[in-house]
Amino acid sequence: MRFRVEARDVPPEAAARRLGMTLTEFNAKLADLLARGFPGPDQDTGYFDLHAIDRWCDGRHPHLFGGGSAMQARDASSVVQDRIAKIKPGAGRRD
Repeated sequence: MRFRVEARDVPPEAAARRLGMTLTEFNAKLADLLARGFPGPDQDTGYFDLHAIDRWCDGRHPHLFGGGSAMQARDASSVVQDRIAKIKPGAGRRD
């Protein structure tokens, strides 16, 4: 029985295809992409992590995919204090 294994790390040709580019276009733009935070190749294999590339692409559109502090959980005590203050004026004060 054979199992299909989806490679996570891929050669530059596949990373270029992920971005809709030819290898020549990818190589020409790689320095600019790296300067913008594009995930670089693995130091041993020279391959690119497809998941990291996808996360980088998503990060270009935080209003669609979240990111930064917008997606972090709030401290429950501050949420409770805010709710109490809205229900009962003066009840949520911390003096």
